[in-house]
Amino acid sequence: MKLLHKFVASAGLLTLATLTSGMAQAQNKELVVGSSATYRPFAYENPTKEIVGYDVDMIKAVAQKAGLKIKVVNTPWTGIFAALNNGDLDLVISGVTINDKRKQSYDFTSPYFEARQLIAVQKDSTVKGLKDLAGKKVGVVTGSTGDDMASREFGKTSPDIRRFESTPVVISELVANGLDAAIGDNGVIAFRAQEHKQLKTVSDASFPKEYFGIVVKQGNKALLDKLNAGLAAVKADGSYAQIYKKWFQADAPVLPAQ
Repeated sequence: MKLLHKFVASAGLLTLATLTSGMAQAQNKELVVGSSATYRPFAYENPTKEIVGYDVDMIKAVAQKAGLKIKVVNTPWTGIFAALNNGDLDLVISGVTINDKRKQSYDFTSPYFEARQLIAVQKDSTVKGLKDLAGKKVGVVTGSTGDDMASREFGKTSPDIRRFESTPVVISELVANGLDAAIGDNGVIAFRAQEHKQLKTVSDASFPKEYFGIVVKQGNKALLDKLNAGLAAVKADGSYAQIYKKWFQADAPVLPAQ
């Protein structure tokens, strides 16, 4: 009987040790972060192939505050949500606009960037806003907010809407006169237009103010709570303002809590 008791006790201790080890491993798990590294200045590859940018600096700061280990992986925009769904990614930070449609399928942190759409055209263009693009060839990134806005204005199946996999490709087409205009997020469009002196940007007052958020699988509340806590700490200690100034040479706007 004593031997049986010793066996049961030993088995119990082994099970407890195994569970404790498993919990420790889970807590120390390196989280895989997906970001499309064609989205300068938010995420792009530097000459040594390291992924850098505003999004990268933000998620590193948030993870440090939240006590999370992360690895940022270059993931094409067109497959980034599928990779999150199938578990290849634990979270996504890639200039993803928070909207009601996406919130039906994914969970978002509080905002980490204030955005709006911006139009890029040739410097001699007379375009003053979105409505002036009727009948013109307009480039957008597939599935982006720019795509949504052009689709609402001109019809989703309009042959004048040209869809591409990344903003650099859209801008290249515009520079080569394959497009009359490009619509995209203000940070990226303004940055790319500065690289090509023949382009200018046009703002439209009808474009609503939007926000980017970090994305996790729907229902992953534990990770979402940690990210929100880390983000709140980054905003509170001045890190957010420093990172924003570094990449946009401007004072950071005040972001809403939710």
